[in-house]
Amino acid sequence: MADSIKIIIAEDQAMLLGAVATLLDLESDFEVVAKAKDGETALSLCAQHHPDVLLTDIEMPGMSGIELAEQLQKNGFTAKIMILTTFARSGYLRRAMDAGVRGYLLKDAPSEELAEAIRKVISGRKVIDPELVMEAFDEADPLSEKERKTLKLAADGLTTEQIADKLFLSKGTVRNYLSSASAKLNAQNRIEAARIARQRGWL
Repeated sequence: MADSIKIIIAEDQAMLLGAVATLLDLESDFEVVAKAKDGETALSLCAQHHPDVLLTDIEMPGMSGIELAEQLQKNGFTAKIMILTTFARSGYLRRAMDAGVRGYLLKDAPSEELAEAIRKVISGRKVIDPELVMEAFDEADPLSEKERKTLKLAADGLTTEQIADKLFLSKGTVRNYLSSASAKLNAQNRIEAARIARQRGWL
């Protein structure tokens, strides 16, 4: 159908990816043009297919859904980005909105609600799960982008030296970022800091 809404879905759980694609394809005005199991693949598919909507999970291997949205925004991507996630964390929502995301829904939402949300976003509206709205802006994210990157890599098990190599920083600078992040989160060490940041959706 020429006027159908072209959709790309990014989701690392194969069963859920297939189920969501099947449900959306049942809608007469939707066409799922591609599916991706990670953010890097989704980025490439968006450049290839130029969809109207990208529907993405947050936590995926490599590039997260929020990082994907940030990269697409930098690239001048004009499609509407929507997040479908299990994580009802206010920190995630804040970062998603900052990255230009137009819709944020939880995976337990009924399929008809998802379809209607896509249509609303295409019409220019924002759609956010109601249970997230009230708490979304109660607690500000204290981490800088550089602190977040170093903390995320530390949480992935990288040493200070490995983080320094990956981010092209000195080991001293990495230690400073990790120490600063831990202090802001009232954590005893980088592991505790990463756990707190993840729980609040800041990582």
